[in-house]
Formats: sequence, C-alpha cells, structure tokens
Amino acid sequence: MKIIHYSEVEPTHFEGAAVKGVAARVVIGKKDGADNFCMRVFEIASGGNTPKHAHDWEHEMFIHSGKGEIFCDGAWHPVEAGRVALIPANAEHQIKNQGAEKLVLACLVPSKAPEL
Repeated sequence: MKIIHYSEVEPTHFEGAAVKGVAARVVIGKKDGADNFCMRVFEIASGGNTPKHAHDWEHEMFIHSGKGEIFCDGAWHPVEAGRVALIPANAEHQIKNQGAEKLVLACLVPSKAPEL
C-alpha cells in the first residue's frame, strides 16, 4: 500500500517548442508494484500546454484544480475542477491551461505506456 501527497514526488519539468510550463510526477508506478496502471499528476502553469500528440493507449484524467481546455476529436473542450475526461487510443490530444492558477490533473495510463 502507498499513501502520499502527490507533491512529495519530485516533478519532471517539460519546456520546449511544443510544450510549456508542465511539471509531471509519477505518483504510482512500476516501482510501487503497480502492474496494470500508472498514475501521473500534471501541473500546467497559467498559459502552459502539453504537446499535441497521439498514442495507441487510452487514458483517463481527473481535473483536480484550475481551468483549461482539452483538444480531442478535432475540437477544444473546456474543463475545470471536478471534471473527468477519457482520451481514446490514437486520438490526437493536447491540454492547455486557460486560467490564472495552475491546472492540476491526475492521469491514468496502462502499464504498457511510458510512465513519463
């Protein structure tokens, strides 16, 4: 069993041409004995975004705090704290923070996916 506050895990920061202001943490993964899923927590700074990308696995997201938009199925969809999202396998997607505070979300991926 593992119970922690997500902020206890050191983040990996992402910055570049396609990504801005993203800090990601693997809070439950293979090293914890999780054989089927990986739980990641992303913090996206105000005005930040993940890269637009697609992969052959689905993932589920829970928006913990903040406001933003998720691009999927060729359109932008607003999200805010308390919302959940399913990103289907092979769907091009991206997340943008459109608010003044950090956009914080938990993301579950299957064990075949890279943890980060």
